[in-house]
Amino acid sequence: MHLDHDHGQHEHGQSPLGGAIGGGPATTVGWQTTAPMTPAAPRAVPAGRALRVGIGGPVGSGKTALVAALCRALAGKVDLAVVTNDIYTTEDADFLRRAGVLDPARIRAVETGCCPHTAIRDDITVNLDAVEDLDAAFGPLDLIMVESGGDNLTATFSYGLVDRQIFVVDVAGGDKVPRKGGPGVTSSDLLVINKTDLAPLVGADLAVMARDAEAVRHGRPVLFTSLVEDREATAVARWVLAQLVEARTASAGANEANMAPLAAVGVDLPGTR
Repeated sequence: MHLDHDHGQHEHGQSPLGGAIGGGPATTVGWQTTAPMTPAAPRAVPAGRALRVGIGGPVGSGKTALVAALCRALAGKVDLAVVTNDIYTTEDADFLRRAGVLDPARIRAVETGCCPHTAIRDDITVNLDAVEDLDAAFGPLDLIMVESGGDNLTATFSYGLVDRQIFVVDVAGGDKVPRKGGPGVTSSDLLVINKTDLAPLVGADLAVMARDAEAVRHGRPVLFTSLVEDREATAVARWVLAQLVEARTASAGANEANMAPLAAVGVDLPGTR
């Protein structure tokens, strides 16, 4: 890993109420009565395997732009690659390549030919193949991001494909979106409410969105972002780095050698405070 940039001085991407919301595990999932999809205990990643982070959300919420921002923040600091999903095109992968945020060879496009949730939850074979191909070509990798095609609020990833899930919504849909719930909103490991710079233009109340998100997520974290104002999605990038720490701490392979690079960028490590 090559982590050498201190993200600790940035303050973008915080809740309008003064920071990220939540952080602890939930015992219920919003309006659902089933057990939460996200286990309370940190999920270990097998030694030598990249952390796989799924990024989902509705069409136009800013998923690809968030992936680009995370590549800007993390490429050259962690070894990473990206898999994108579209139904009949390679548009999202093409966008990332044009943006120049990552070596084009590290970006793989999956054309699902079906509803987006099918390829990330029901039959994950084509995405697993892409992930494994990237790991074989460039591994050992630290991080692989898997971006879903645009879907509705019910879209979730199989934990057979990813280790962590980020769900992205945006304020253009109105401040009612978080309280509508749905598994993507309530059960993802991180909810990102994007395009906060548009809130005054669409009449969205960010404080209401923060309150409602906290209510339906029962302690799971929420971050507000504007990729216009913060092109590296700093708060989300720090969350991803923290997941690397958590995953490696929970794995049998956790040791001082593979934790030291994360400590160097200011990520809090267990037992250091």
